[in-house]
Amino acid sequence: MAGDPLYEPYHDTEWGVPERDSRALWEKLVLDGFQAGLAWITILRKRDAFRAAFDNFDPEKVARYGDADRARLMADAGIIRSNAKIDAAISGAKIYLTMRDAGEDFSDFCWSFTDGKTVQNCWTGDGDVPAQTDLAVEVAKALKAKGFKFVGPVIVYAWMQAVGIVNDHLVTCYRHDQVKRL
Repeated sequence: MAGDPLYEPYHDTEWGVPERDSRALWEKLVLDGFQAGLAWITILRKRDAFRAAFDNFDPEKVARYGDADRARLMADAGIIRSNAKIDAAISGAKIYLTMRDAGEDFSDFCWSFTDGKTVQNCWTGDGDVPAQTDLAVEVAKALKAKGFKFVGPVIVYAWMQAVGIVNDHLVTCYRHDQVKRL
């Protein structure tokens, strides 16, 4: 998506940068869930609308959403209108808060699969980058065990790439070494 006014800055400043903030990790997981069956650029173009619709992904607020909020979200043409995905976001907020209230930090949980370190891959071409890995399968199973939805291994791997749990910038990409040093 070189040259795209949204995608290029996203790639150059955000994608693959290790994210340690629990709320931001959860937001990106929700957005990747909404991506299921769609291209990431679709979600990226709607990200501001998603943030507005979901109270900036404040889990305290989203967890309290009821029928009126669900109806409001289903009527919002600025986001992806899917009952299942909206329900997954609301239930995900509740799970996030349950974890937090039990003393389990979401960021620590997410990064525990790699001992807090980014997996440094060395792909040379787009065709080398897998759609999922054994690690993504493991993380997806753990998220599902907690009750999260729309967290299959392909979605989870895309999320792991986005939040820097894995560095999947190609070695020929100038961002590979920059992200590696973070």
